[in-house]
Amino acid sequence: MTEKKKKQLMQGNEACAAGALYAGASFYAGYPITPSTEIAEIMAKRLPERGGRFIQMEDEIASIAACIGASLTGVKSFTATSGPGFSLMQENLGYAIMTEVPCVVVNVQRMGPSTGSPTAPGQGDVMQARWGTHGDHEIVVLTPGGVEETFSLTVKAFNLAEMLRTPVILLMDEVVGHMREGAVLPDPGEMEVVNRKEPDVAAKDYLPYSAGEDGVPTLASFGTGYRYHVTGLFHDERGFPTGKPELIDAQIRRLRDKILKNKDKLTFYEEYLTDDAEIVVVSYGGSARSARAAVREAREAGIKVGMLRLITLWPFPDEAVRKVCGNAKTVITAEMNLGQVHNEVCRLIPKGARGISVSHVDGTLIPPQKILSVIKEAAE
Repeated sequence: MTEKKKKQLMQGNEACAAGALYAGASFYAGYPITPSTEIAEIMAKRLPERGGRFIQMEDEIASIAACIGASLTGVKSFTATSGPGFSLMQENLGYAIMTEVPCVVVNVQRMGPSTGSPTAPGQGDVMQARWGTHGDHEIVVLTPGGVEETFSLTVKAFNLAEMLRTPVILLMDEVVGHMREGAVLPDPGEMEVVNRKEPDVAAKDYLPYSAGEDGVPTLASFGTGYRYHVTGLFHDERGFPTGKPELIDAQIRRLRDKILKNKDKLTFYEEYLTDDAEIVVVSYGGSARSARAAVREAREAGIKVGMLRLITLWPFPDEAVRKVCGNAKTVITAEMNLGQVHNEVCRLIPKGARGISVSHVDGTLIPPQKILSVIKEAAE
């Protein structure tokens, strides 16, 4: 008989910090900003206790730059921010994509644009997470719907960053970041933790951007005898800048393909009462909690409705949306923005199906009754 694990009352931001420690993070650089501040507070205390490093930087530009530098020395690094801070990180986010430096960026969304409403829930950063930095690129974005899942997705975010040698974004919202609920956390060793592959060639033979069949080069840690050049310019396998069209073309396609070819390993979603659903509600993050309550109440009223909760936002889970919504007459997208994911969903629903957006942007959590009323209207 196994001993029953104790459930803990935790906040979403606390679970995120705990997940980062579980994944092996040993470096955090950040600038405190609401509603992500608790993550920095916890890391400031916990990392030094474990021999790790915490540093408060002068701004968010420097924060992600420090994380990139730390990661190049071989440590798992991350930062957490909100709203305007995430905007400031975009250029260096692109730099990490181009230089293939693994790190995790947590964005606990608040309402914007600009300073917006620091403590109000919103989900307005979905498209910024995808397209905030310039150029052709893919990005991995995960979004949790509860406290326990925040822990597990944080671990997965670190795993995917190391596996794909790329930055990964954990896109939370204020509702999930600040709410408290019971969570059972795994024991050490119970959940997979992916560590960085080390080069298997001598330093003189090492090519930092020479990729194998999986499209992911091996990253040598600075200070271990492997010397190489790192630049945000297009570069050859040695890391030196290049203007050769064939090398530029090959690099940008490899950066895209290494993520898309692994899409099945990083696409997560949840179905709820979808087997016979004629109406499907698509939602994510804090909004999905209201959507689930609305679907449950509509079912009690005899309406054939189900829910698809997106856990991976980018790359967009096209196949999941097509599968779950394939027989739906109406697809409702519920989110705390003006329809950023709704537009993605509508390009995937069956021809003839109705797409309805339930958008909510008043600085409060979208209430279940608002979604329920739209479900009932669609069922008439």
